[in-house]
Amino acid sequence: MESLIFSLNATIPIFLVMLFGYSIKNTKLVNPTFTSMLNTFNYKVTLPVLLFYDLANADFKSVWNTKYVLYCFFVTLICILVTWLVSWLILRWKPTTKALIGEFVQASYRGSAAVLGIAFIQNIYGVSIIGPLMILGTVPLYNFMAVVILIFTDPTNSHVDAKTIKKSLIGILTNPMIISIFLGLIMSLLPINIPVMINKTLAMIAQLASPLALIALGASIEGRKAISMIRPTIFTVMIKLIIQPLIFLPVAVSFGFRGEQLVALLVMLGAPTTVSSFIMAKNMNHEGVLTSSAVVASTFLSSITMTFWIYWLRSRGLI
Repeated sequence: MESLIFSLNATIPIFLVMLFGYSIKNTKLVNPTFTSMLNTFNYKVTLPVLLFYDLANADFKSVWNTKYVLYCFFVTLICILVTWLVSWLILRWKPTTKALIGEFVQASYRGSAAVLGIAFIQNIYGVSIIGPLMILGTVPLYNFMAVVILIFTDPTNSHVDAKTIKKSLIGILTNPMIISIFLGLIMSLLPINIPVMINKTLAMIAQLASPLALIALGASIEGRKAISMIRPTIFTVMIKLIIQPLIFLPVAVSFGFRGEQLVALLVMLGAPTTVSSFIMAKNMNHEGVLTSSAVVASTFLSSITMTFWIYWLRSRGLI
């Protein structure tokens, strides 16, 4: 019973805040323009500040874990490549389904690592030290592979555009979250203490990150689109919320990962499909309906699956 209460306390507040964001989306206080601006603000300001603040105030030697970062990277890569192969079986490879395969693959592997990852870890442990390492091992690969997959399945092009690839690579290198992680790691290495006034300012901005990001995520959900493309959506949700954690969480335990490391890995493997995957799909000539459906369905069902996985880890004394 204690483990169940722990699990509910870890997950339900996260989804209640998202539900709050969804419930106010049709009010005069919130409109699509505001939601879009809030997502941009979180992406470029609050989340990077939070990642920098947590790492800059941590002991680098106690934070860095090469084995952990490599595990995040290679497991993510395996999930992407296997899902791409599986998509050929689930969705027959025809010109009419070419774009659908791109959306299917991206929606199946690309979770809310930054938004939900940091929120979950903070809700359980108070601070997020391991979360940035998980993000470092996954987010650059998330973005790079999303570009590759969506380019190869672009319904409007039969060849890869070198300019598009170059632009996407530059976008990855200039990703504000990646930059903030590297700057935070560098600051943690330097024998310099951040001035108290600046540190408190960063702390105040960092405190905005999780609640604002969750509200924006909830307000971005388009519920009406969730009923379309039921069959591929079901497969996407099963891969994202159940199959990946079922396979790779026990492997992570066998590697010796515990506590915050496992919570971050759970988010990496079993968090719902991120809203940014819909934005990227739309910007790269894809319809986005399947991605939108996956976001809605996985977000709703993850309140159940994430609670189960945290209960499973807690009941075995792993977190």
